[in-house]
Amino acid sequence: MTIGVLKEPAHETRVSLLAEAVATLTKKGITILVEPDAGEKAFCSNPDYEKSGAQLKSRNEILSTADIVLCIHQPDESDSDSFRDNKLKSKIFIGVYQPLFHIDRIKQWSASGVTAFSLDMLPRTTRAQAMDVLSSQANIAGYKAVLTAANSYGRYFPMFMTAAGSIAPAKVLILGAGVAGLQAIATAKRLGAVVEVFDTRPAVKEEVMSLGAKFVEVEGAADASKAGGYAVEQSEDFMQRQKAKIAESIAKADIVITTAQIPGKKAPILITEEMIKAMRNGSVIVDLASASGGNTPVTKNNETFKYNGVSIIGNSSLQSTMPGDASKVYGKNVLNFLQLILTKEGQLNLNWEDDLVKGSCITHNGEIVHERLK
Repeated sequence: MTIGVLKEPAHETRVSLLAEAVATLTKKGITILVEPDAGEKAFCSNPDYEKSGAQLKSRNEILSTADIVLCIHQPDESDSDSFRDNKLKSKIFIGVYQPLFHIDRIKQWSASGVTAFSLDMLPRTTRAQAMDVLSSQANIAGYKAVLTAANSYGRYFPMFMTAAGSIAPAKVLILGAGVAGLQAIATAKRLGAVVEVFDTRPAVKEEVMSLGAKFVEVEGAADASKAGGYAVEQSEDFMQRQKAKIAESIAKADIVITTAQIPGKKAPILITEEMIKAMRNGSVIVDLASASGGNTPVTKNNETFKYNGVSIIGNSSLQSTMPGDASKVYGKNVLNFLQLILTKEGQLNLNWEDDLVKGSCITHNGEIVHERLK
């Protein structure tokens, strides 16, 4: 069994496996091929990989000889010829490919005969937690969102009482209490802020309060218990009541962190332009849903700008600003997933009766196999 690790596109700092994860696989007799400088931005050098037992090979060599290819993002345009000419037939790709947003590319993969597992499509069950890349990366993004906000905010986060007068603590509003939201709550509280949280799922109220934040509740939300931790579309009546509650909290907030996303759809608009205009000059919004449209109508993905005196930071890749730890936990997720499709001897064993194997596979045998994509 040969597993290849590709270098990610220029904008990505993470890598699928660090040297410590490579060592775990080489001890099982698995051959690991790594593209030169694949881990450079994640502080893992070529000599580090070689010490762990990996071999440094060119991108073309990896694509032509590896049985399993690991790349967080879809391979770039330079690899298109390999897919188009069916040079990668029967190979297995594992990464986070967001297939619901890239249907045309997935059709191309299907036609090439590639078997692709997209870890963002894993059923979000208890057994899947050890390989849940969305959670491991969202945890980092939530933490970094607060630090990013604090760095952009021109005032203190904690309360200070000094001889020169008292400084009131920053008021932070977090929209969405998923993994990213909960970590943002904990981080903001550690920095001394007063935190309010809004979420359409009443079930998270206890978790929010246990972290020391106030839960802003709006009754009548649609049931999201089967949405795998995501938001679901709500009724028009609920949306109106929700906007009124959010507007009330935003008018008092100094920092707003938004995390609400719906799989395969545009992110819901939770903050209107009127709400932004009601915020005081110098306030900050960090929009983690910017890649799917953003939770404000003015968010620009991968851009920071001022709107009516409010700094709006659109960034859905904050996990990539901490590449060392982000790559470490992502690599652990990948190792746990590999245990599902490899035997103890390191041989391939695709068990289609396993709901995690079946649920994360998007293309196989020249077909698109995932139910949602079909």
